[in-house]
Amino acid sequence: MGKKAKRESNFLVQGSILAVASIISRLIGLLYRIPLKSIIGDIGNDYYGTAMEIYSILLLISSYSLPLAVSKLVSTRVAKGQRKNAYRIFKGALIFAAISGAAAGLIVYFGADVITIYIVRTPLSVFALRVLAPTLFVVAVLGVIRGFFQGMGTMMPSAVSQLLEQVINAVISVWSAYMLYQYGAKIGAVLGNPATYAEAYGAAGGTIGTGAGALAGLLFTLFVLVIYRPVFKKMSQRDRSKNVESYGAIFYVLIITIIPVLLSTTIYNITSFLDMGTFKHIAALQGYQAKEYSTMWGIYVGEYKVLVNVPIAIASSVSASSVPSLSTAFAAKDIPQVKRKVAYSIRFIMVIAIPCAVGMGVLASPILQLLFHDNRPLTAHMMQIGAVSIVFYSLSTLSNGILQGINRMSVPVKNAVIALVLHIGVLAALMYGMDLNIYAVVWANTFFSFLMCILNGMAIRKYLRYRQEVARTFVIPSICAAVMGVTVYGTYYFLMKTVKINAVSTLASIFVGVGVYGILLLLLRGLRENELRSFPMGGLIIKIAKKLHLM
Repeated sequence: MGKKAKRESNFLVQGSILAVASIISRLIGLLYRIPLKSIIGDIGNDYYGTAMEIYSILLLISSYSLPLAVSKLVSTRVAKGQRKNAYRIFKGALIFAAISGAAAGLIVYFGADVITIYIVRTPLSVFALRVLAPTLFVVAVLGVIRGFFQGMGTMMPSAVSQLLEQVINAVISVWSAYMLYQYGAKIGAVLGNPATYAEAYGAAGGTIGTGAGALAGLLFTLFVLVIYRPVFKKMSQRDRSKNVESYGAIFYVLIITIIPVLLSTTIYNITSFLDMGTFKHIAALQGYQAKEYSTMWGIYVGEYKVLVNVPIAIASSVSASSVPSLSTAFAAKDIPQVKRKVAYSIRFIMVIAIPCAVGMGVLASPILQLLFHDNRPLTAHMMQIGAVSIVFYSLSTLSNGILQGINRMSVPVKNAVIALVLHIGVLAALMYGMDLNIYAVVWANTFFSFLMCILNGMAIRKYLRYRQEVARTFVIPSICAAVMGVTVYGTYYFLMKTVKINAVSTLASIFVGVGVYGILLLLLRGLRENELRSFPMGGLIIKIAKKLHLM
């Protein structure tokens, strides 16, 4: 029993490492978007966000599924002692990544005009999109190296490279945006539209940082790979397996593994791209001016999505770490261990996602004022409406990874197709029937993530004969989060009556909320000691909790 607990703890520790790195990366991303937004404005955010959405779709198609596929294939071969085949998988995936990344980069560069003018109705995002074209190649290769290390059971290279990538991205994005904004203003003055060209060139400057950050991450992982290579060669020499896979077989396995993951992740993530096109086309038909719907979309992608994606990053990280771990246990036909890993990961996600959703809903306007100096009701209402989607997106992202880990690769694809079709119908109905403009996008996305949770949950229950424990996973965190929400609300408005400084009131309220939630969670036994040990600084938290008689 001790060994099982240790394996499960290590599984969550690896997920925690990547989760912490992802959270810090998202926070850095959040922080640099503040000066970036102040430089390029809401319309510039629209150009920047539009280019990033198109880039993300091509990235999904060309290489996003590679890290997951590589980690899955490498981990299963390592579990069987086939280290030579694991290394051959890695080399084959590098070739695949180089070809697909280069092809995607060429499509983006030469097809940028057609995409921005006719598909997304945002012509001036073309500059930012073309800047991103070479990054597709870099990220494809980087993803394979990260997937290899994750398949080997270590998340540290991925975690450190993520942080380095985001730091370089933040610094260069802000500097480049500022410099190119000035240059764009001069060009616009000559052409008679200084503001628009300044924003377009500023957005392009922001995307330069994305490429520079990815290149820094690639150089770091290559450095680690060079150091690690002699160790892996020694380990490979002890591999006595006679079955050496040909590169033809490897490419075949890669493709049949990638296609379901690719379809699932593409359909799952293409919603934002389709939302953008649907929203802008319908808004134009409804009589909104281009500047109006561009501003609304700029607020949506530049503030709402940036904030919501911070806690969702935890689910993405735990999902990435769960696939190789679940694949290994599933390949060994250790179904009880698979079920325990599923239970651990879902509880881990819910303990974090539920209070994040409540906190962002309660403090929507104060947080937006603190970070973006934005006190517009439009933005605050978007946050309040969409906060619950943090829970749904976190759970649906994780459940995608669980199904892929147990070799039910096509199930998330089918579920995503069903949810996507219904989602677009809901979005169109809300825009046409109720004229909800940008609020329709928020509601439709919440519906999509909720439906994915239901469909994926039914599939996990069916294929694993699994039933999630409800009380400690959902009920106790919800009760604790509700009490936390009331406390945070009261603390904020009390401090605003007395101190009258939003920054002080917001930060103090968040600090109080974290303390209240943590204490209640321990008192109600929402987390046990063995689970807490897998959290970052879990040992220190346990010591403090025991001294305070909380456990």
